[in-house]
Amino acid sequence: MLSTTMLKSDREHCILGIETSCDETGVALYCTRRGLLAHALHSQVALHSRYGGVVPELASRDHVRRLLPLLDTVLERAGASAGTIDAIAYTEGPGLAGALLVGASFAHAAAYALEVPVLGIHHLEAHLLSPLMAAPALGFPFVALLVSGGHSQLMRVSGLGDYALLGETLDDAAGEAFDKVARLLGLGFPGGPALQRLAEQGDPQAFEMPVAMARDPGLDFSFSGLKTALVYLCRDLGPEGVEERRADLAAGFQAAAVGQLTSKLKRALKRGEWQAVALGGGVAANGPLREAVAALCEEQGLRLKLVPLALCTDNAAMIASAARYAPRLEYPEYLSYDAFASSRPPLPA
Repeated sequence: MLSTTMLKSDREHCILGIETSCDETGVALYCTRRGLLAHALHSQVALHSRYGGVVPELASRDHVRRLLPLLDTVLERAGASAGTIDAIAYTEGPGLAGALLVGASFAHAAAYALEVPVLGIHHLEAHLLSPLMAAPALGFPFVALLVSGGHSQLMRVSGLGDYALLGETLDDAAGEAFDKVARLLGLGFPGGPALQRLAEQGDPQAFEMPVAMARDPGLDFSFSGLKTALVYLCRDLGPEGVEERRADLAAGFQAAAVGQLTSKLKRALKRGEWQAVALGGGVAANGPLREAVAALCEEQGLRLKLVPLALCTDNAAMIASAARYAPRLEYPEYLSYDAFASSRPPLPA
């Protein structure tokens, strides 16, 4: 759990961030006074697209190939040298075990060579605090809607390290559902961006799509029923009908998914006094979702913090930024930092 004990001195500290939780390799340099100096991200989309999803072993091997070149790129963009680095932060978990171990090993080796401390960062906590990169005075408490390929959660953020899970997906994560539906419609992997582009050409009212758990008083999500409804629609339409109505199917699915996310967020806003709303995770790049959440916040008179599109997906900038608040451990104590594949406190999943 993060605290405020990490870097307490009058001088600026520069933190190197490493992100290797899944299929994107990220490196960033974040400084406590000047903010984000540079970041670089390599996506493995081309590598995995032929398989229709992420192949863990291939992801791990590609991280090994990419980290050093990305580090050189970031230092060059920042006009800095390795001697500028005061600490190294890496994604400790959750994620793919092999991919995480690549980042952990790289961080430990680099820290040993540079004689700087290492900080293991919880991936979801970094997403949760990513709005603080550009808005450190965001104000507590705020509601965070985290939507990605692996997680869909509503969180209460009362302060650094003080979080409460309000609701989560009971089956597929939102991004996972988008990818599966996109594959069903022949859009390939990853499907979210392609599905949004196709949906722009369709009529969201052309088919009746269920907004799951609309009557449920809780704050949990479910996308399996919506996905199943689309499977049945495709079966009834047949291959030629699906091809003809793909845009309408995409638009209907997207509208129902966004409707569920925003309705649960609206319900959460009724359960407390809030300073703001934060939207993060890969699905936070979805245009209709951003627009719907923005309209809800305007209606409620709340500030909305949208993470820049380039930093919605997994990235090292959020890892380095979150490390500002993490406990500092020197060698050899930091060797106790490892990696974990499944989620664990402080953010239950």
